Amino acid sequence: MDRRFFIEKTALAAGAFLLSRKIESANRLQNLVDDKPQLKLSYNNDRKFKIVQFTDIHWKSAVPQSQEAVDCMNNVLDIEKPDLIFYTGDHVTGEPVAEGIDAILEPAVTHNIPFAVVLGNHDDELSMDRKAIYNQIRNLPGNLTSRVEGITGTTNFAIPIYQSSSERIMTVLYGFDSNRDSIESDQVNWYNKTSKEFTKINKENPIPSLAFFHIPLPEFREAIVDLDARFYGTRKEKVACASRNTGLFNAFKKNGDVMAVIVGHDHLNDYVVCWKEIMLCYGRVTGSRKTSHYNHPDGSNGARVIELTEGERGFESWIRLRTGEKIKPFIYPFDFIDK
Repeated sequence: MDRRFFIEKTALAAGAFLLSRKIESANRLQNLVDDKPQLKLSYNNDRKFKIVQFTDIHWKSAVPQSQEAVDCMNNVLDIEKPDLIFYTGDHVTGEPVAEGIDAILEPAVTHNIPFAVVLGNHDDELSMDRKAIYNQIRNLPGNLTSRVEGITGTTNFAIPIYQSSSERIMTVLYGFDSNRDSIESDQVNWYNKTSKEFTKINKENPIPSLAFFHIPLPEFREAIVDLDARFYGTRKEKVACASRNTGLFNAFKKNGDVMAVIVGHDHLNDYVVCWKEIMLCYGRVTGSRKTSHYNHPDGSNGARVIELTEGERGFESWIRLRTGEKIKPFIYPFDFIDK
């Protein structure tokens, strides 16, 4: 809300009351996260907001082919010019880890693009634990990764995207730490609480949202064997999903805000499938063929690109390869509903 306009057009007493309600809501949201970054994301003047997902980089400083991942990221960023980069796990799998973290995040920093990071199952297997990795990431320019104290995992956070011309929140991006296997019940509880707060400040209307993490939910496996589910992309390996179902997908359905889940983990998959009106999306492996062991029939490593439009519950998505080729575009929900 524009405060000058508000004061000019309304009584001061009413203005003070409504402003106090807004501050109260903002404080409730602030209390849901710890160490919240100060950067603010907004839709552009053309009402667009573009996200690039990099996943499964598996950087190893001792392996020269790791540079293919950095080349891929730089090429994709040069072409797409996104508003945000989301790194979705299994980033560095060789010593020295700290050097590897700097190497994989350098494309974001040098392009001056905000970024967020969630961790994968391999990220803390070497000399740095999850908290140490987070502490290194949090000091880099452009970082939007934050954490919530008192729940499982290190990289759990919610990032609002504001309207281009106001302080209204139009979209929420959730990051979850999928740990070594599963997102735990206390993380689901945190999401439920956060989602309800966002809905409350939006006059009880769920805010369209996306969720990013590393390990697929069990629903990815259920969806791909359903012959009625609409599927698009490459499937070259079985779903290696969480071993336990802690109810996150059902929470997404109940709260009515999350329209897509974007993951990594299974290097040979880049497909999407519409399951109970939620898009389940794999990213495209970003790491080198040597370190990430992929063998896609349609080319090189790459990234998933997601473009949102302000005020619309839906998005466009495609894969951008390291070579520059754009493949597998779709529009949700248009391409996945009966016409």
